[in-house]
Amino acid sequence: MRLRHKPWAQDRINDYPQYVSPAPETHRGHWQERFEKQQPLHIEVGSGKGQFIINLAKQNPEINYIALEIQTSVTVMILDKQIEAQLPNLQIIHGNGGHLNQYFAPGEVDLVYLNFSDPWPKKRHEKRRLTSKNFLEQYREVLKPEGEIHFKTDNRGLFEYSLANLSQCGWILKQVWLDLHEDGLSNNVITEYEEKFSQKGHPIYRLEAYYPIDTH
Repeated sequence: MRLRHKPWAQDRINDYPQYVSPAPETHRGHWQERFEKQQPLHIEVGSGKGQFIINLAKQNPEINYIALEIQTSVTVMILDKQIEAQLPNLQIIHGNGGHLNQYFAPGEVDLVYLNFSDPWPKKRHEKRRLTSKNFLEQYREVLKPEGEIHFKTDNRGLFEYSLANLSQCGWILKQVWLDLHEDGLSNNVITEYEEKFSQKGHPIYRLEAYYPIDTH
């Protein structure tokens, strides 16, 4: 997602430390203290403008959510939605998804959402894909035992890559949708990109996966 630079955005983010911590790594292992209640913790890596995570937090007050976004001009859009909604179960990290194990302690997270991530189609950029081996290792580290990844995309190449990589890295595919809006999902929360691409008739691919507990 490329948006026009907003020179005022960082100052606005700095003005709301109650929603966007200036030092997220200091909450590693203690994120529940940032919320009104101690509840399961779900995070979205690459939250874009925040439509998905805001609506999830509104619909599920019994779950705590963290939106993680690297781009300042996009993070401020999530913040503006949160300022309006004032959801007690939503926090925002303005940071890099590649630093998850710096933000979260082992087993601190219950579920990771990956929605319409940049496909980085060139081979030399493979390590930047959010379902590449290095990212999967971090998800495994911060997730509780058998915590899940929920992944959505309109990009068939990225989806096929993700299916193969998850399997090769030992993850179990719990469920797979090759056309989400055709197959149906009762509690599906639509992202901005999902709305745009599905209206154009593009199939939306989705999967749920978890890493099995080692019983040996």
